[in-house]
Amino acid sequence: MTLSFEDGNSLFDFVVKDGNGIKGLVDSGIVEVPEIFIQPLDERIEKVDEKGSKEHFLTVPIDLSKLDGPDHDQVVNDIVTAAKTLGFFQAINHGMSLDLLESLKDAAHQFFAQPPEAKAVYLKGVSRSPLVKYATSFTAEKDKALEWRDYVSMLYTHDGDALEHWPKECKEVALDYMKLSAKMIRRLVEILIRNLGVNLEDSRLEALIGLKIVNMNYYPTCPNPELTVGAGRHSDTSTITMLLQDDIGGLQVRVEEDIVAGRKEEWIEIPPIPGALVVNLGDVLQILSNGRYKSGEHRVRTTSKQSRVSIPAFCSPRPTEKIGPLPQQVELDGGPLYREVIFQDYMTHFLGNAHEGKNCLDFVKINKI
Repeated sequence: MTLSFEDGNSLFDFVVKDGNGIKGLVDSGIVEVPEIFIQPLDERIEKVDEKGSKEHFLTVPIDLSKLDGPDHDQVVNDIVTAAKTLGFFQAINHGMSLDLLESLKDAAHQFFAQPPEAKAVYLKGVSRSPLVKYATSFTAEKDKALEWRDYVSMLYTHDGDALEHWPKECKEVALDYMKLSAKMIRRLVEILIRNLGVNLEDSRLEALIGLKIVNMNYYPTCPNPELTVGAGRHSDTSTITMLLQDDIGGLQVRVEEDIVAGRKEEWIEIPPIPGALVVNLGDVLQILSNGRYKSGEHRVRTTSKQSRVSIPAFCSPRPTEKIGPLPQQVELDGGPLYREVIFQDYMTHFLGNAHEGKNCLDFVKINKI
């Protein structure tokens, strides 16, 4: 039987505050999207040109195993090119087995298939662990319209804490995924920083990826996908994010306009590739490189056909770490584009505002007259 709500506040409480989530709303039998989920016209997602997506270089994954062979320089060049142009690429032979990746997706489905009361124990403010947060949308109290997404976020401190506090449905496989992702991300950061002509000490390198978080996102089927978004357009605040998406698809990245190259601004869908992981640069690398590298602006569409999961692993600076353009890059460029900031302050700004593209970078951008 379909639930009825007297006003938007009671619906908001049901979905957000009581922990029923979007899944609980869908399970109630709704046949159309409630008003609080209807996006402004300029934020709605039109159907992408599938032909254009299939021809894009995102369909050609980078083989990371070749970093240890004669093709090392070519692979590094491919990684750097992606970092400078789009901030996204897909990776294969990354050190994670297909069994692990399939188990990870299964674990995500198992977590979200639980009754609402089992997930609600991890709601913000009442969570049984400070390391785990279950929520709906991005910043539900601030979003112009709620996103069509439930998620659980798991902070990594050390293995013991993860095994004790993370949800039992996913903790072991999520921990394996986090550790392998962090290892790969560290190597990618080394490559990208070294390409700028900088060699960082191990302690500084580790500090730039010292904050580690795994999220599991759940995008339920949507009766009116043309009116909603799974995740609004944004860039990640991380150093690098590693993402596993399932075979349903829906992740899109913005290609910036390039007048010289004759390229118009457009959104490209990142096609699922079996066994591949999506790698995207976060704002930290754009700041460190003084704009040489680009954090990828992305969004997620919804679908009426099938529920979807994705699992991102975020590696970011430790909260007390200062981030700013590398001095060597500033010298080459003749000045900084961004001011130095403590990463926790950057995160606080990001989490205190609704998704709106890459606007968080404006918080540290130096406006030159």
